[in-house]
Amino acid sequence: MADNIVRSVIREVKPLQTTDPVGYAARLVIESGLPALPVVDEHGNYAGLFGEREFMTAVFPGYVGTLMSARMIRRSLDETIERRIGSQEEPVKAYLTTDPVLVEDDYADTQLAETFLHHRVMVVPIATEGRVHAVVPRSEFFQALYDRIADIAEDFGD
Repeated sequence: MADNIVRSVIREVKPLQTTDPVGYAARLVIESGLPALPVVDEHGNYAGLFGEREFMTAVFPGYVGTLMSARMIRRSLDETIERRIGSQEEPVKAYLTTDPVLVEDDYADTQLAETFLHHRVMVVPIATEGRVHAVVPRSEFFQALYDRIADIAEDFGD
């Protein structure tokens, strides 16, 4: 890890399984305190991310994500939930963000920055030999980056 300044923001996690039901997976995401968790397939290979955005995709009908505005839809949230309650038992596999954002343990900070800049993800999974074991949350990467810049700026002021 050549230029890694974010070592302190790595969060060890237990990945979700592609077969986990949406409702169960959402509860685990909430309990983790993270915006998303990595998901692995039956062989332990990285399959994608499941989190806040993916849960909303499961709850709301597919067309909601393609609308420029949902102002004309007057259905209550409870009506939507009642219509989509079955989604809670569906496997998360159907709702994953499958961007190729996995990094190996020898990642560099610039690689993380590039990943966050080019992908709409809130966490980047970290793997050892392809096996996911941790994540770096974007918000904590942002904080570590800011702190490092502030430290360097302070050194220049001395």
